[in-house]
Amino acid sequence: MQAAELYLCGTPIGNLDDVSQRLLATLKEVDLIACEDTRRTQKLLNYFSIKTKMISYHEHNEKERSRELIEHLKAGRKIALVSDAGMPGVSDPGEILVRKAVEAGIEVIPIPGPSAFLAALVVSGLDISAFSFKAFIPRSGKKRQQFLEELALAKETTAFYESPYRLKDTLKDLSQFSSELASRQAVVAREITKMHEEKYYGTVAGLEERLRDQEIKGEIVVVVAGRSEIEAETEGWEDLSILEHLKLLIGSGMTKKQAIKKVASLRGLPKSEVYKEAVVISADKDKFE
Repeated sequence: MQAAELYLCGTPIGNLDDVSQRLLATLKEVDLIACEDTRRTQKLLNYFSIKTKMISYHEHNEKERSRELIEHLKAGRKIALVSDAGMPGVSDPGEILVRKAVEAGIEVIPIPGPSAFLAALVVSGLDISAFSFKAFIPRSGKKRQQFLEELALAKETTAFYESPYRLKDTLKDLSQFSSELASRQAVVAREITKMHEEKYYGTVAGLEERLRDQEIKGEIVVVVAGRSEIEAETEGWEDLSILEHLKLLIGSGMTKKQAIKKVASLRGLPKSEVYKEAVVISADKDKFE
């Protein structure tokens, strides 16, 4: 019996010429292709004259289908997992199947391919020696507010996806969250690798104003620069609570002790008063210390 193998296949995010020879060979040789949308994948297969059998694997059947695919793999079959575009598991289904395959001792092999957020990062001109990818920004409520707070505190460059229908509201929310966040450099990239690819560069506030009256279509990646250490220490803290100020400084690389001293000094408060607020941070050591 042949050894079972699960291939995680990166597919083109727009331009079919970005396909790799290794991907084509894999899709031809496997026994089954599990795909997010069989109609979308069929276009790719037709373009390259690939006849391999497909099976659907998407967010609505992921749990049930994962069990079925694991049985196929245990029987020695080779399976390729693809999403509609890019790498499976990155804002797309795949995590459950990969986890079950690893638990079952099945070899998982990546076939790297294009990624919209990575493409946007490298053309951003921003510091990407460290970065965060946040998938899609929450639409509303506490989760959206938390996203904005984390973005304001982030020291590293952050990339996330957004719908063209909500992009203007998101840029407005970013601009209004704080003057510091509004002044950061950012990029809005749309339709990466496609015929109508465009990149808009500027500050968050400048992009909000520039795109306010434009009709934006297609798939969007937003990239926002991180907060510099100097800014984190000395600027924009007046609108923050003591706790938010502490988290901001710790996020910029300070120890909790250093942050308490700095906040007390900037605000003209006794260190004991600031320390009382820092107790909350101690309960979440992994995140803030």
